[in-house]
Amino acid sequence: MNIHHNALILVADGQKFLFLRNIGDFKTPNLKVEAQGEHASAATHDQGTDQPGSAFGTTGTVRGTMKQTDFHQLDKDHFAAETAALLCQRAQTGDFEELIVVAPPKTLAELRKHYDKSVTSRLIAEVDKDLTKHPVNEITAILNQ
Repeated sequence: MNIHHNALILVADGQKFLFLRNIGDFKTPNLKVEAQGEHASAATHDQGTDQPGSAFGTTGTVRGTMKQTDFHQLDKDHFAAETAALLCQRAQTGDFEELIVVAPPKTLAELRKHYDKSVTSRLIAEVDKDLTKHPVNEITAILNQ
């Protein structure tokens, strides 16, 4: 992938993110960490139940079950929305001209829901991989393939 000088790279999942900046050039990217964040997850076991909900039918005694709310996924989606808001702030202040986003597919989908025009106009690539646990030099090598 072609990464221009000064491009911003967001590497994220539902629990943490890294903002990397290419301080190298087009031929030899050199990614440096600019910012990182981690979501202080709430104790989601206190927010829900282990059992799916149930309800009585409107007629008779027929009982149905409701799909259980996935509080962990809701928490990850909320974190992705917060991360997208950070991207929007940085884009609106002119912090970057080119953006590459690296995230697992579910996180990418959630991030996209929250982009504004200032972000989408600068977005040059999306990579659907979870690289948050990789060191920066490995991220660089993977993106430079």
